[in-house]
Formats: sequence, structure tokens, C-alpha cells
Amino acid sequence: MKVLSLLKHINTTTTLPAAPASFSVYRHLSDVATSAPKDPTNKFTYPPVYDPYGPSPPPSSKILDLADRIASLSPGEIKQVGPALLLRLNQPLPRTMSGGGLSLGSSQGAGPAKSEEKKKEEKTVFDVKLEKFDAAAKIKVIKEVRSFTNLGLKEAKELVEKVPIVVKQGVTKEEATEIMEKIKAAGGVAVME
Repeated sequence: MKVLSLLKHINTTTTLPAAPASFSVYRHLSDVATSAPKDPTNKFTYPPVYDPYGPSPPPSSKILDLADRIASLSPGEIKQVGPALLLRLNQPLPRTMSGGGLSLGSSQGAGPAKSEEKKKEEKTVFDVKLEKFDAAAKIKVIKEVRSFTNLGLKEAKELVEKVPIVVKQGVTKEEATEIMEKIKAAGGVAVME
């Protein structure tokens, strides 16, 4: 009872000061308070088109004429508008996305030429993979792995025990063959990938 009477007393004695017209927060808060939604399920109304940059002026007559001319072109000519405009404005053409190794079939006449180009390309960067080693030569192999990987004894031991594993990446063919020979001399088997 006392709480209700206290609340009634506060409501009757408390008055909010009149907000100045220049202060927009009060104006917006008063607008929200007076225009409460009548439908409780529809609390918000959204604008028909959201424009984050605010209202923009209508397009000029030149732009409208250009849009009409582009719309009257054939579909093949419309496809040429974008690249021609980029070329005219000295902008780089967008790069085509790679298939990521996905082959959906070869186009006519392009299949054999592409396979010949791939054969001509020679690999310049190799990885050395330790395939296996003799159990008696484990310590020698660990020492050799430490010599070209700059690993500590514990890390090199853990690496060697995870056979088969790549022990050196991104080396030239000469370096890879040299590493393979060292591992072979220590009692292990390594391959280039």
C-alpha cells in the first residue's frame, strides 16, 4: 500500500522540464513516446529501401539516356560494356577465379596443348621426405636431421619417430639430393617430392 501511494505521489509531483527545440534527442524521444505502435505484434516499421548513405539526388538526363541506350543493346553487346568501360578508364580487368584443380572437362582443342605445357614445366622447389630408417641407425639419422633442420635433440628425435614425414621443405634439387645422400649414408631412406 505504501509503495503504491509513494508511486502516485512521485508521478503527480515530478514534471519533466520542457526540452529545447534545438536538442534533437528530446525531440526524438518525445516523438517515440507519442507515436506508440497500436499493433503489439508489429513494433517496427522499416523504410521501403534502406540507403546507408542517405537520400541521393535523382540521376541526370545524361545518365538516364545512357541507361536507355545500354538497355536497348543485345545481350552479347551488354556483356562487352563492362570490359570496354574498364579499358577506357584504364582499370585492370578482374582476374578469373581458379578451378582449384577441379576439372569439368576440357574445351575443344585446348586439352592436348595444356598437358604438353604441364610436361614442359619443370619443378624447381622440392620437399625431402624421410620414409623409413633402420632401428640400429636411429641415432645417426637423428644427428643428420639435426644438421640440416636446426632442431634440438628432442625435436629432431620426435620428428624422426613420426616416419614418414617431410623433414625439409622448399629446397632446390641439388640441396634435396645432398640431404637424401646424407640420410642414406646414416641408414635412412628419403625421397624427393
